[in-house]
Amino acid sequence: MGDDELSEIRQRRMAQLQQQAQEQQAESEQQQRVKSQMQMLLMQVLEPEARERLNTIKLTKPEFAGAVEQQLVALAQSGRLKQKITDAQLKELLRQLAPAKRDYSITRK
Repeated sequence: MGDDELSEIRQRRMAQLQQQAQEQQAESEQQQRVKSQMQMLLMQVLEPEARERLNTIKLTKPEFAGAVEQQLVALAQSGRLKQKITDAQLKELLRQLAPAKRDYSITRK
């Protein structure tokens, strides 16, 4: 291979890498916008105590908290929420959405 071919391959590869970086940056910015919109909507539909509870859950179970947030956003966007969600209402929603726990009993002989 000649020097011209190598430089052409390098230039194409650099252009390809720059394109990928731009796409990743655009995708990251889009995700940040969606996330901030979700947080603004949650601030509107949750009372402060309920928001604190959800943030605490997010620290311990991020996947579960994300599912709850998506559920709340869907309810708000469909217009099914007439008032702000209180802490007690959030607790009830969490109870309904929580996966069933298995009880184990050990008997010793």
